[in-house]
Amino acid sequence: MSALTELALAIVLGGAFAAGVVLVATRVPRLAAPTLSRRIAPYLRDIADPRGLTPLESAGTDWRTRRDRFMAAFGGAARLEQRLRQAGWTQDAAGSRARQLTWIVVGALAGGAVLVLLALVGRMSPGAVLLPPVAGAAAAAVLDLRLTSAGHRRRARVEEELPTLLEFLSLCLAAGEGLCDALRRVGEIGSGELTAEIRRAVLDSGTGSNLSDALVDLGRRLDVPALSRALEHLVAAIDRGAPLAGVLQAQAGDAREDAKRSLIERAGKKEIAMLFPIVFLLLPMSVLFAVFPGIVMLRLGVG
Repeated sequence: MSALTELALAIVLGGAFAAGVVLVATRVPRLAAPTLSRRIAPYLRDIADPRGLTPLESAGTDWRTRRDRFMAAFGGAARLEQRLRQAGWTQDAAGSRARQLTWIVVGALAGGAVLVLLALVGRMSPGAVLLPPVAGAAAAAVLDLRLTSAGHRRRARVEEELPTLLEFLSLCLAAGEGLCDALRRVGEIGSGELTAEIRRAVLDSGTGSNLSDALVDLGRRLDVPALSRALEHLVAAIDRGAPLAGVLQAQAGDAREDAKRSLIERAGKKEIAMLFPIVFLLLPMSVLFAVFPGIVMLRLGVG
């Protein structure tokens, strides 16, 4: 047994022993029981701590503050917040960075486990040392790709729902309802990503925010060009007193045209992509089937 194999075996046995000790320690009654401050805090908070800040919660607040500062040091917090809102994820930028860091650690640990396994079976090579950092970077890249893919899918669903929602709003307004009532009706009846955002905007407007500001924030959160354009025209119509039903009907027609144009563009891209299997797979096989029998006949000297 080589020294590298002995080191790998020691890591495996030491990790298993440490995990067992931690599991046993968590089940010890004295260590697993809640602290005295946690047990009596609900009964003394209104007397000893009227502001609701116990030492434990203060420590948690300090930890969150330090975490936010640490995550802000990486930069790009505003852009990350925008991507999280587009994807519909409820995390903030600091929570997303912490999750990404967790994925990196888990990936590195998985790579280290594979490295130890290779050392145990005697297949260790110098290049295998790079496995833990590569696995950690791959885990972070996978999480970022998931976020990007979720944002693209959600924006595509919003673009598909937009024309129908605008037409329904225009019908409600033409029937004599107000804009806020029409938005509330759409939020109650409809289903989908855009409808959920409409419900949030109506809730914001009902809790003290201006309806125009809530609609502008809605367009800023999703960052869909067609939706932002429609909401900007709607807010301008509200400010100027223009007929909202006609504005929404015109925006619905524009959204329909944008959907048709994007569909034609996607069809053109798919058509080009379909040429690859035809050119690189079907055409060479056809040429092979046409030429190979003649080559065989010439080699055999037949004909």
